[in-house]
Amino acid sequence: MKELIVEAITENLQEVLTFVDEQLEKLDCPMKVQMQVDVAVEEIFVNIAHYAYAPQKGPATIRAEVNEDPLYIELTFIDHGIPYDPLAKDDPDVTLPVEQRQIGGLGIFMVKKSMDDVKYEYKDGHNILRIMKNL
Repeated sequence: MKELIVEAITENLQEVLTFVDEQLEKLDCPMKVQMQVDVAVEEIFVNIAHYAYAPQKGPATIRAEVNEDPLYIELTFIDHGIPYDPLAKDDPDVTLPVEQRQIGGLGIFMVKKSMDDVKYEYKDGHNILRIMKNL
């Protein structure tokens, strides 16, 4: 397991993406899969940066774990900000015209559709969001 702890601010997004991409490159991850993971990572980290501690700041932990048989990566995002389960909200109705859709929820919907598994729990004062992608 590899771990990165950064202040949850959008200025640290590139450091988070670099950390994740380094793990994926060690696994010869296909570029298409890496792009899917990067979009999910960006969505999750930016949400933590914008909402977890607002208006203050706080840390975010990103853990990368690799399983070899079958080959997949699991990324865990941990913060001790405001409790929030992004999976509890209903998925947006993407069949509606854009102007009729409610604001919000599209990013986590994309994460759920592009990853093979997404789980959330609130434990010991921490938001813990796990995403898993088969490689």
